[in-house]
Amino acid sequence: MADIAGKTRYVAMIEKQVLKYLEALRRRQPLPLRVTLWDGSTVALGDEPRVDLRLKDTSSARYFLKPSMSALGEAFVEGHIDVDGDIREIVAVAEHLSRTGDEEQGRGKLPSWLARHTRKSDRKAIEYHYDVSNEFYSAWLDPRMLYSCAYFRTGDEDLATAQVQKLDHICRKLMLAPGQRLLDIGCGWGAMAIHAASRYGVKAVGVTLSTNQFELARERVREAGLEDRVEIRLQDYRDIPGDASFDRISSIGMFEHVGLKNLRGYFDTVHRLLEPGGIALNHGITSADADNRSVGLGAGEFIDRYVFPDGELPHVSLAIRELSEAGLELTDAESLRRHYAKTLGFWSDSFERQIDHLTALAGEKRTRIWRVYLAGCAHAFAHGWINIYQLQAIRPRNGAGGAESPLPLSRAYMYAD
Repeated sequence: MADIAGKTRYVAMIEKQVLKYLEALRRRQPLPLRVTLWDGSTVALGDEPRVDLRLKDTSSARYFLKPSMSALGEAFVEGHIDVDGDIREIVAVAEHLSRTGDEEQGRGKLPSWLARHTRKSDRKAIEYHYDVSNEFYSAWLDPRMLYSCAYFRTGDEDLATAQVQKLDHICRKLMLAPGQRLLDIGCGWGAMAIHAASRYGVKAVGVTLSTNQFELARERVREAGLEDRVEIRLQDYRDIPGDASFDRISSIGMFEHVGLKNLRGYFDTVHRLLEPGGIALNHGITSADADNRSVGLGAGEFIDRYVFPDGELPHVSLAIRELSEAGLELTDAESLRRHYAKTLGFWSDSFERQIDHLTALAGEKRTRIWRVYLAGCAHAFAHGWINIYQLQAIRPRNGAGGAESPLPLSRAYMYAD
């Protein structure tokens, strides 16, 4: 009886603490949120609640009383809380709640320079993220399964059109021409290699660490009738043999997995494999923090734990420094932050329309992870928490005129059809 009485007092104490916190929050910052406690009692934090959050038991209160994007995301993914409402509004509410927590969370954690990033750990991380199933990704990506930022010329395009525009934008920046040898580092399901070979006449090699991507990419190459021009390899980019083997190199959405301490080695490899007079294009997410901190308010911790193990984002200035140290010359830098906010919005909307199907494919927990991840990243890009850059670089060729460049004097060639 004493144990029961003690538990009852504990539950009453927690309930009182949560209700006190909610009342204070409502007075300080009204939100379109209704919170339902484990006993069925509810508190509305605004006049027109559009998001409903349910705490399943007293243990779930710990995630709520000191909120962060990481804590709230974990509570949702692990099933300690349930949330109903438009996913974008849910993320916006989570941000507001997180800002009521520890102010030190406003800036993300400094990166760990001890992250392993061995070949084995990198492959394990890639397989964790990408080898869910090809059917899972095909359900909410565009038909070419491009899992990277699209390019919107007007902002009115559908996703499939914008993704083709992205491929063409990159191909023009690389100044692709028939007969050139192209390396695509982190080739995904083969879209860039196939597009470059079929539209621009290059011979392409794509490398990936994902078995699922490797198998489907090779199948798509066969279906396109491009086996004589496109080779897909299950290979670490660091293990590609040779020197000056390629006229052009693209890396789209792979840079995020390299690791800060490996950036110099990554660009050294690009330099080694690129022909003098060659062009490289690195398309990758960057930190908005000049000290290379992770996304703030705990969002970075959530992504590291549940989405991209060992993922690290450099500030663009660090990426530029490292590519320069490797002997490459930066020739163009373009931010696509607003483009990625739109891309992620398309992905999130498509994901939300197919929740039941995706849950059947990947399970409740993984579906919850991706719901939070896609909508959260759309929010992060829209608010400038993170950025994405296309960095065009060349390996200069020494000639009679000095360090010779293959590029025209103006950027006009990037935008010509």
